[in-house]
Amino acid sequence: MNFLKFFLIFIPISIAAEFMKLNPIWIFIFSSLSIIPLAGIMGEATEEISIYSGPRIGGFLNATFGNATELIISFFALKAGLFDVVKASIAGSVIGNILLVLGASMLFGGLKYKVQKFNKKIVEVSSSMLLFAVIGLCIPAIFTHTVNKELITSKYEWLSISVALAMFIIYLLGLYFSFYTHKDLYGSEHGESEKAKWSLKKSILVLVLCTLAIALESEFLVGSVEPMTETLKLSEFFVGIIIIPIIGNAAEHSTAIVMAMKNKMDVAVEIAIGSSLQIILFVAPVLVFLSLLFKPMSIIFNEFELVALVVSVLIANRVASDGESNWLEGIQLVAVYVIIALGFFI
Repeated sequence: MNFLKFFLIFIPISIAAEFMKLNPIWIFIFSSLSIIPLAGIMGEATEEISIYSGPRIGGFLNATFGNATELIISFFALKAGLFDVVKASIAGSVIGNILLVLGASMLFGGLKYKVQKFNKKIVEVSSSMLLFAVIGLCIPAIFTHTVNKELITSKYEWLSISVALAMFIIYLLGLYFSFYTHKDLYGSEHGESEKAKWSLKKSILVLVLCTLAIALESEFLVGSVEPMTETLKLSEFFVGIIIIPIIGNAAEHSTAIVMAMKNKMDVAVEIAIGSSLQIILFVAPVLVFLSLLFKPMSIIFNEFELVALVVSVLIANRVASDGESNWLEGIQLVAVYVIIALGFFI
């Protein structure tokens, strides 16, 4: 994780590139490389604050700020009217976490340990929630794809808002389930008391500064998306579903792999599946609500995004159902991710 901090040099470089009006491709690259270490430091600051606040509030903070980078980037994309990029980044984050992160964790962990075990009960709860969430995303999409477009009026915009509200309520109930009524299920090995490395004041200051810096870099990033995709002849779907999720979650991804290599597969699975749940049940509804400030965004995904989401969730359920993992299962998940990525690239 420490090597990511060397990427902080790209913050002044990206600012200079923006003011000098360099080629949008360079602005996109420099701002992307700036966001990666900032997301890692933001995660570190959140963990430090959670030590002071206690496990319950700490868990909520980690859940809220775990995908803050994704939320900030998507907010500026919403503001710019790039709804396809926003929806693709939601789908891409879920697919990336379930297939790429979980797959890479199982692969690298499996190369070191023959078989790795994790808490089957937690995975069953999270997988069920994930399946519910994907069904929630499918309903409005199937409805609009089957109804004659001329018959769809503005009143159907409320379908997306209603689904988003239902998913957000389920997210809050899920937090209540894990932190209160069934907290004994989540008493995992990494819950032991830790000693804070930073003071509370420093942790909050670092969190605020990182949030502001990510907001600035996100504005640069989003501003360069359209000209960059036109220059490189890339689709906005590919940028949204593959590139932006990898940028926003790079620090979190590396943490999951490191945990798997330390034989802490519980933590790796929790990061991969838990982060996917946060994206669908927290980030997606919040973005729908925020879009009301500009132009309402529907929660309707295209057919390929829906198929990719459903397939990813079903594979994750199948692979994680026995509470054990090995390197071959990891390769299978990564291979499916590569196939989906190639589909969006073409």
